[in-house]
Amino acid sequence: MSTAITDLLHRHGHRRDRLVQLLHDVQALQGWLPRPALAELAAGLGLSAAVVEGVAGFYRFFHLQPVGRYHLLFADNVTDRFAGSRALAADLCRRLWLEPGRTSEDGLARVGFTSCTGLGDQGPALLLNQQRVITRLDGGRIAEIAELVRAQVPVAEWPAEWFVVEPGVRRPGVLLNAPAPRGEAIVATRARGAAAALDEVQASGLRGRGGAGYPTHAKWRACLAAPLAAGQTRVVVCNADEGEPGTFKDRVLLMQHAHAVFEGMGVAAEVLGARQGLVYLRAEYRFLLEGLQAVLAERRAAGLLGPHFDIEIHLGAGAYVCGEESALIESLEGKRGTPRIRPPFPVERGYLGQPTVVNNVETFAAVAWIARHGAAAWAALGTPESRGSKLHSVSGDVSRPGVYELPFGTPLAELLREAGAHDVQAVQLGGPSGLLLAPPDFERRLGFEDLPTAGALMVFNRQRDLLEVVRGFAQFFAHESCGFCTPCRVGTELVVRRLDKLHAGHGSPFDERELRDLEALMHGTTHCGLGASATNPLRDLLQRFPEALRSRSPHAGFVPGFDLDAELASARAATGRDDRHAHLDQVPR
Repeated sequence: MSTAITDLLHRHGHRRDRLVQLLHDVQALQGWLPRPALAELAAGLGLSAAVVEGVAGFYRFFHLQPVGRYHLLFADNVTDRFAGSRALAADLCRRLWLEPGRTSEDGLARVGFTSCTGLGDQGPALLLNQQRVITRLDGGRIAEIAELVRAQVPVAEWPAEWFVVEPGVRRPGVLLNAPAPRGEAIVATRARGAAAALDEVQASGLRGRGGAGYPTHAKWRACLAAPLAAGQTRVVVCNADEGEPGTFKDRVLLMQHAHAVFEGMGVAAEVLGARQGLVYLRAEYRFLLEGLQAVLAERRAAGLLGPHFDIEIHLGAGAYVCGEESALIESLEGKRGTPRIRPPFPVERGYLGQPTVVNNVETFAAVAWIARHGAAAWAALGTPESRGSKLHSVSGDVSRPGVYELPFGTPLAELLREAGAHDVQAVQLGGPSGLLLAPPDFERRLGFEDLPTAGALMVFNRQRDLLEVVRGFAQFFAHESCGFCTPCRVGTELVVRRLDKLHAGHGSPFDERELRDLEALMHGTTHCGLGASATNPLRDLLQRFPEALRSRSPHAGFVPGFDLDAELASARAATGRDDRHAHLDQVPR
């Protein structure tokens, strides 16, 4: 076994649950994961090589083949495409004599695409070697990047200003205006006592900010009610896998308000009696890791994490499904990110079989604020059903993209005006798994009782093709399906193929009926909620924008999506036939 891998195994305690982190460290040694290295890991962890390769192959940011010294991945969200990302990627490939998705013959570079990178307010953007991000790309920047790659200039010597990510706060509220807490919330929690502090969270009306909107106090109470076995502790997990396309609010909190997030985790630990905290940071936010570790080190040195509680950051590896809390826990345990069958729920049996609370980044920031300022102050914001403020990531066809913090109950139209949206045709609220809204919906209010949202808002003006919007989202879901259940694995691909057929001009009423059937099937049969929500954009397109489909269905009868006669070409070549009986369009009827 190589010395480097032996040292890594020793540093991680030869723990099986550290496999994903070990794969990151091994890949950092040479840029990819050779099979012999995976075999060494398997031996050191007491696992089969098939298990280790199966985990590595699940995550798109682990590479089983070389990807070059310069690996450039363009963000491929719909808003990035509309901003010209695909043309820019094609230009870079042309300048580097590359085919997209293929490593150059000399092993120098590779150009490809990845899902939304959480930089929708500063796109088009790309990831460089999965370590750094370059925002606000244009033709001139692409030419400069190509020159640096061809000259093999080390990334550390590239212009530093290219890697600057702006916070992008357009309208701050109570959370984004708050100074960094230095233990005040934890002191207040201890003064109240755990039971009273939990009552305070309940009185605030705080609900989860990750999308589901489950009452925070109820989740914590369920975790407290779960029995502990000998040697176990309750675990606090921060879900920082902000993978929903169009969402970047948590990026802002992690950049500027990490103290508040960690303080909120500390409050939860005080209430739950937890000794272990984990942050699951999406791989696309790798550029934030050192800053977050520095904040943790500062708080640890100042005694702000408590004598019996500590927090560790785990880096994800590129899997949208890991935003689902049970899949996230599987990944934390070093496994493929496949959602678990529930019950038992994570609050009963979560990380390593221990009762586990998983909350969103924004939720923990709100917890710290509530502990410091009181439930009444939080509940005074928003509506009776939706208390407090909410962060919104606004991108697309607006003149002022960025993060807006507004009280719940604010009309959607007000947010659109503030963001500089004009001639709006549609708004995708809550990311692709949310709602595709039409102008009659714009006077509705943002809140759990009317327009619930995880915090993403993509705006599309009347020049945009909504079929292309929904087709892009369908491609995203097909690419990100974990593959566990057939309805999601196959259903998402069938939706893409049907929309591709419409895009190519071969649509008919038959295709609309097929899409309606697929949409109904997926909502009722998938293994997890992410699969069930994969056809939400299609559902809303059918309901709110039927003309977007019908205008692409010019044929009254069924039309195949491919050339049937051309499919017989290989058979004709194999048999040496080219007579009229070997052609479908020439066979006598």
